[in-house]
Amino acid sequence: MLWGLDAIKTKGESIGILLELVGAEPVKEGTGRIVRYELKPLSELNHPRIDVLGNLSGIFRDSFVNIIELLDDLFKRAATADEPDDRNFIRKHALALKAQGIENSSARLFSNPAGDFGSLVNDRVTDSNWETGDELGQTWEGRNTFSYGRQDKGQARPEVLQTLLKSTDRVVQQIDSVEYGLTDIQEYYANTGGLKKAAELQRGKKVTASFVESFSNDTTPRKLEDLLRMEYRTKLLNPKWADAMATQGSGGAYEISQRMTTLMGWAGTTDFKENWVYDQAADTYALDPEMAAKLRQANPEAFRNIVGRMLEANGRGFWHPDQEKLQKLRDLYDLTDEELEGVTL
Repeated sequence: MLWGLDAIKTKGESIGILLELVGAEPVKEGTGRIVRYELKPLSELNHPRIDVLGNLSGIFRDSFVNIIELLDDLFKRAATADEPDDRNFIRKHALALKAQGIENSSARLFSNPAGDFGSLVNDRVTDSNWETGDELGQTWEGRNTFSYGRQDKGQARPEVLQTLLKSTDRVVQQIDSVEYGLTDIQEYYANTGGLKKAAELQRGKKVTASFVESFSNDTTPRKLEDLLRMEYRTKLLNPKWADAMATQGSGGAYEISQRMTTLMGWAGTTDFKENWVYDQAADTYALDPEMAAKLRQANPEAFRNIVGRMLEANGRGFWHPDQEKLQKLRDLYDLTDEELEGVTL
C-alpha cells in the first residue's frame, strides 16, 4: 500500500519496504536526487525477489509521478533480469503473462482511474449498499485495475491485476502516526481491507494483512486482527475515550458514529466479526440511559447511525445479541428516527 501523505511524512518509508521486498536500492546523483532504483545482486539478498503489487492512493499517483516511473523501470528490469525463476518471482510471473500475449507484463503499480479517487468500498458500506463481502472485493478490484508507469498513464490492465491478486500472499502497510489508526478513518478498510478481500476472491483462500508501525521502536509487522482488537479496546470501548467523545457534543457523537460504520466495513472486507466488540459498544453507547440521552441530544443523526449499525450487524449475521437487547435497540432506533422526522404522538 503506497499512500501519498504517509510517504511525504516519512520521507518514503513505504517505498523502502517495497525496495527491500524486490531487492533494490536507490542510486543518487551528486545533488542527492534519486535517479534510479538499482537491483541488488541475488548473492547480497537473504530472500528471493518478491513480486509486489503496488497499490497507489490517488494522492501518491498524482504527487509522485517521478517515483512511479522509477519504480516501473525497476519492475521492467527485474522482469528481464537473467536470473532463475525460483529466485525472481517478478520475472516468473511476467514471463507467464507474456506467454499469454498480455501487454506490459511487468506492470505492477495500480490505482483508480486517472483523475479519480477512492475505491468506493466505503461509499457502499456507508450506504449499506452491499449484500456480501465479495461484492466489496469486486468493487475494489474494478476501481483499481488501472496501471501507471512510464508507458501506462491509467490504462486498464485487468488480466495483470487479476494474476497479481491470485499470487498475493500478504498485504503490507506502514502506519506512521499515533494520531489515527485502522478504526479511525474509513480509507483503511476501503483500500487495505478491499484489497485483501479482492485477493482472497482471486486466490481462493485467506490472505494475511500485516502492518508496520514505523512511529514505534518496535517495527515488527503486526497482524490486522490483533491491531483491530487493540484499537477497539483502547478507543471505542475505552470508558475514558467514550466519556471524552460524549463531552465534546455533536463532534464527539459523530466520531463514535463513524467508528461504528468502520466496524461494519472491517466485518465486510476482512470478516472481523467478534461479538464482544458489538456487545460492549451496545452497552456503552446505546443501553446506558445517561450516555444514550447525551448522544441523542448532541447529535441525533449520529446516534441513529450508532444504533442502526448495531441492528445492521445483527441483520448481516455479524452479531448475535439476545432478543431483549435487540428489542431495546430497535425501540431506541424507532424513537430517534421519529424525533428526527418530527413525528409527534
